[in-house]
Amino acid sequence: MSSINITIIDREGKKHELEAPTDMNMNMMEFCKAAEFPVLGTCGGMALCSTCHLYVKSDHQLPEMSEDEEAILDQAFFVDDNESRLGCQIPLTDDLEGLVVELAPDGE
Repeated sequence: MSSINITIIDREGKKHELEAPTDMNMNMMEFCKAAEFPVLGTCGGMALCSTCHLYVKSDHQLPEMSEDEEAILDQAFFVDDNESRLGCQIPLTDDLEGLVVELAPDGE
């Protein structure tokens, strides 16, 4: 099994250092849900909602943001132009070793 070390900062500011599998075709939204963080992923990872909105705190090269992701983030709450991404659009790959993300505040 292949895995990377990532840090997830929850909505209370607590850091959680976790191992995330890179050989299961998961994305950050699915991993956060599996690790029982309060991430809904209402649309199932289709970039149609913002319930997996997070802030990328580390300096990793991520996949280019799609037009769908940009459109959803344009309508989301608490967006940071430099750090906001949808977790469902970040596939877990070996090159994300050391990734640090923070869950965005709940928009409700």
